[in-house]
Amino acid sequence: MTFVQYTYRPATPGPLPTVIAIHGHGANGQDLLGLGPMLAGGRLLVICPEAEFQLQPGMPSYTWFRRDDQAQRSPEEFERVAAALHAHIDRAVTAAGGDPGRVVLLGFSQGGSLAYRLGLAEPRRWRGLAALSTWLPDEAVTAADPTGLETLPVLVQHGSSDPAIEVARARQSRDRLEELGARPDYREYGMGHQIGPESLTDLSRWLERTLDLPRLD
Repeated sequence: MTFVQYTYRPATPGPLPTVIAIHGHGANGQDLLGLGPMLAGGRLLVICPEAEFQLQPGMPSYTWFRRDDQAQRSPEEFERVAAALHAHIDRAVTAAGGDPGRVVLLGFSQGGSLAYRLGLAEPRRWRGLAALSTWLPDEAVTAADPTGLETLPVLVQHGSSDPAIEVARARQSRDRLEELGARPDYREYGMGHQIGPESLTDLSRWLERTLDLPRLD
């Protein structure tokens, strides 16, 4: 499967350090595109794939998983989407002028669950994993490769007053990551279900460090 995607590309020669930004439920491929100029001074290629399923005809809101009659997604559906997204990323990075050896996965909310699944299963494949306002799903724990997690940079950001995904779930995710052998950089902010100014600054600096870019300030 090839997903619709939106891309921010700086006007510099490649191959470029790359961020795969996976949006949340009810959003679309352009939702995280605006981060491009603000992350690491706009020096990163940012690829934003768009989810497969439109929630309402004519509305720019999508979700990653097919649901059953009880609005539940199956583990098989989760794995189907993860596999399709993985294959798309491999093609998209090269086609867009990215550096396959310098790719960070970033996921917000529902997209973060997919970023966890892809990142933890192949910790040596990715330069880092940023999990924003999200949770660690059981499928990601089952698929995780503990032998490489200690060296995978993992950033977890969450709002202390998040009404959509309670901060307790982020703390539980942090604890489970540590049990798997990861060393997450865990940060809470006085915000809701969002990316705020402080968390954005921290994310940008973390990306500079993780992708070996010099700081601009």
